[in-house]
Amino acid sequence: MSESISIKPIGSHISKWGEGPIFWNEHLLYVDIEGHALICLNPKNGEEQVWEIGERIGTVVPRQSGGFVCAGDSGIYSFDPETGEKKSMADPESDKRPDNRFNDGKCDPSGRFWAGTISTVKKTGDANLYMLDVNGDLSLKVPEVTNSNGICWNAEASQMYYIDTPTKEIRVYSYDNSSGSIGEAKVLVNTEDQGWEGSPDGMTIDASGMLWVAMCHGGAVLCINPSNGSLLQKIDFPCIETTACAFGGDKFERLFVTTGIHKSIEEENAGSVFVVDGLEAVGTQAFSFVG
Repeated sequence: MSESISIKPIGSHISKWGEGPIFWNEHLLYVDIEGHALICLNPKNGEEQVWEIGERIGTVVPRQSGGFVCAGDSGIYSFDPETGEKKSMADPESDKRPDNRFNDGKCDPSGRFWAGTISTVKKTGDANLYMLDVNGDLSLKVPEVTNSNGICWNAEASQMYYIDTPTKEIRVYSYDNSSGSIGEAKVLVNTEDQGWEGSPDGMTIDASGMLWVAMCHGGAVLCINPSNGSLLQKIDFPCIETTACAFGGDKFERLFVTTGIHKSIEEENAGSVFVVDGLEAVGTQAFSFVG
C-alpha cells in the first residue's frame, strides 16, 4: 500500500448500532438504529446534534425542500429537525411489524429515494427493496430479500449496485436513470466465496467508480473493483461491527465509517464513527430527495 492512512474515532456519540452515513452541507448525518436516534456531526469541531426519533431508524437522506426523509419501524416518513415532526410518506409492510422494519437506503442521481426492509427474525425472502419516486409514489423494485443493505450508483447512472446481506453477494443491475427501472441482477462477487471475513453491509462508491463495502462482523472496509470483483484494498478497524461508510470532507477525501456494539465482545470505541484519512480515493456528492 503506497498511501499512509490514519484511522481515528470522532464525535462523542456512541451508537448501539450506527448506520447510514451521508455527508451533506459539511456535516455527517447518520443513524443509531437501536438507539432510536438521528445524529448530525460536524467533523471539523466534533460538535453533534442528536434527535430522539422514538423508533428504530434505518436510514436518513436530506430533502431538497428542507428537512430529512427517514425510514424505519413506521415506514418512510419526513422529519422536520426544527420541530421534531414526523409525517408518514409510505408504509408498505405495516402488517409485518415488529418483525420487519426499513433498513439501509439512498437517493439515486435523479433524487428518488431507495430503501429496503429487513426481516429482523431472519425469515428468508420476507423483505423487499422499494423506490419512492419524487411524486410520492412507492414501487417494489427487488422482492424477496432478507436484509436489504448497501446501495449505490455509478457516475453515469447506468448501473446500480446492491447488497442483500445474507446472500454474501454484491449484485449489479443495469439502470435507467430516466425512469428508475432496473435490469436483471448479476452477481459481481460473493464475499464468502472469496474468503472475505464478515458480511457485506453498507456500501458507497468513489469518484473512480470503485466500491467501498463495510464488512459487518468482519471489522473491515473493502475496496472492490466492479469491473471484475477483485479486492483492491482492505482497511482494518479496531472493532468488529463495521456497518457502513461514506466519503466526506472538503474534497470528499475522508472516509467516514459507522460501527455498532457487538452483543458479547467488549471493544474500545465500538459504536463510534471512525474517519479514515490519507486515502488516495475521493468520493462524490451524495444526492437528496427531490420530492
